[in-house]
Amino acid sequence: MKFTINKTDILDVLSNIQGLTGRKSSLAITETVLIQTTDSGIKIAATDLETGFMGSYPAKVDSQGIIAINARKIYEIVKEFPSNEININEIENHWVEINNPAKGINYHIVGMNPDDFPEIPLIEDVSFLKIESAALKKMIDKTLIISVATDDRRVHINGIYFEKLKNNNQNTIRMVSTDGSRLSLVDYISESAAGGSESGIIIPKKGLAEVNRFLDSEGTVQIGNKDNHFIVKKDTETIIIRLLEGEFPKYSEIIDKGDANIITVDRKMFLNMLKRMSILYSDNYKGAAFNFQKDKLIITATNPDLGESKEDMDIDYKGDKIETAFNPKFFIDTLNIIDEDNIVLNIIDEQKPCFIEGKEDKQFLSVIMPMRI
Repeated sequence: MKFTINKTDILDVLSNIQGLTGRKSSLAITETVLIQTTDSGIKIAATDLETGFMGSYPAKVDSQGIIAINARKIYEIVKEFPSNEININEIENHWVEINNPAKGINYHIVGMNPDDFPEIPLIEDVSFLKIESAALKKMIDKTLIISVATDDRRVHINGIYFEKLKNNNQNTIRMVSTDGSRLSLVDYISESAAGGSESGIIIPKKGLAEVNRFLDSEGTVQIGNKDNHFIVKKDTETIIIRLLEGEFPKYSEIIDKGDANIITVDRKMFLNMLKRMSILYSDNYKGAAFNFQKDKLIITATNPDLGESKEDMDIDYKGDKIETAFNPKFFIDTLNIIDEDNIVLNIIDEQKPCFIEGKEDKQFLSVIMPMRI
């Protein structure tokens, strides 16, 4: 095979697939990117055996072929290449030449047998629905604040629950993430008909993190699920994620705010206060005492190994005194992804969780469980 490509056409995609090809696997071939020529350009594929990527890009093709080359090295070469025009040529025994004679630069890189590259499933007849790319990115960001515990194999810890709902004749896409100590829920009102299965599916967080790399701030993408896979499709790029099997916790009762006390606070002021209160945070002492009383919130953090801190802020609160404890880091994570100036705290009593949402935008809800300290 032999082709010439512009650096600007493949640099971004080679950067974006590093999360897939850099992941440890039992197969060395997953560290490579598969490049195949077509009549009009090239196709690029990458996989970590759970998430697969395929994309098409323009190139001047002199001869047809297919190669598998280390994804990290070809990315580094392309990134530092001194000219926009890059020649790529397979020589023999899977060796690949990358050069530009006019610039006097030439690489010879050992490749691998492309026949060993894992097959990425081609799923057809998928019932897609359209969603704004920026909206999907925000949904993923707001659910990925609850990260994966590396040693935890529970499905609901490693996955994000995705479902399609219909309320008041509105099609809603919902994503939910939880680790048992907190929950993040985000909705998107879809103008297009909700296609595919109405039952919920569980998508691996690692796969959605890779999707996030490819999402633009403008435009739309198509999403759908079929044959135990979740598919995200752009104009020339497709990501296919194998779903997790298992049951996601019934969360409907958890998100019931009931007769909660509603407290509106300045997001930035509250966030800065929580950052100061988390200075004494450690793996052994993660909690802080939250004392809600008339027109005031007092937070106290105590760590016997480091010391104690205490701070209060004025709030509009007229309810009964509530003394409880929370992990301030959870609040910080939530406040960092809310764009509004003011947020709303919904607090019921010492035993119930605290609900956090924007004052205006009610499409996102964070639920933080109290803890013992």
